[in-house]
Amino acid sequence: MSARAWRALAAAVCCSGVAGGFPHVVKKGETLASIADAVYGRPAHERLLVSANALEHAPIAVGMRLEIPANQRHRVSAGETWASLAAELLGDPERADVLSIANDSSPWLAPPEGAEIIVPYNLRVEVGQGDTLVSIAQKYLGKREHAWVLDRYNGLKGRQPKKGELVLVPLSDLRLTDEGKARALAATLLARTESTGSAREAQRRVDQELPGLLADINGGRYVDAVTRGTRMLSYGELGRAQVAAISRQLLEAYVALGARGHASQACRALVEASPDLSFDPVYVSPKIISACGDATLTAPPPASR
Repeated sequence: MSARAWRALAAAVCCSGVAGGFPHVVKKGETLASIADAVYGRPAHERLLVSANALEHAPIAVGMRLEIPANQRHRVSAGETWASLAAELLGDPERADVLSIANDSSPWLAPPEGAEIIVPYNLRVEVGQGDTLVSIAQKYLGKREHAWVLDRYNGLKGRQPKKGELVLVPLSDLRLTDEGKARALAATLLARTESTGSAREAQRRVDQELPGLLADINGGRYVDAVTRGTRMLSYGELGRAQVAAISRQLLEAYVALGARGHASQACRALVEASPDLSFDPVYVSPKIISACGDATLTAPPPASR
């Protein structure tokens, strides 16, 4: 992929949204290190901004909207368990051990009702050449010994991730400076204000833009399709059919751009929105099937005699 395409792709996917993060618009004179220093008091945390915004291959620019990783908090309700909380907040009940340990507990102990718990931020890290779970753990979690956390959290079962694959790194100690807390609060209040009564408007806008997204794909304008598709997903609460339609086009665009990790994410979103989805290998590109895995395959047609 060309450098220009990578820059456009990074800008398009930077703000797809992960629970716990908040947005920041780059101002003149800012660098990732200066933003990290202002928000976390730690310039070295610029590496978190790079991964969270898919900036491995692109610089930031004035006006670019970045996602700032931060930890959410959740107040435990009656009947909730670490497994149910992990399923709701982290996407998988098997992540109960990481969630409980982040809150100085254990998965076999019930979380106290009414307690406020920290929710780890799921940092998306694209595996680079020579990266291993050990090196990723050292870089983002501070300890090589925490490679087991990444293995379990991503369901790898001892398999080393391949170059280009996305690995989730749970970050539970994202302490914000006073300025960082103020920025997070302002962004949250703005988001709440903008979201009031916005679901119907968001769905209407998506219906209007879907033809344009299809035209981008049919015309081979894949970077434009990623920009448009990720923007559409950020509009607000959409219907399942709308999410499926957008995710299907994003899947094709990412595959065409060689962004396998993002293609896999788009396919997961597609399958979640359309649980009965299946791809016929006779009509669907092998690259798309490869990005999605065997779960979406239909049985091959019987051989003709």
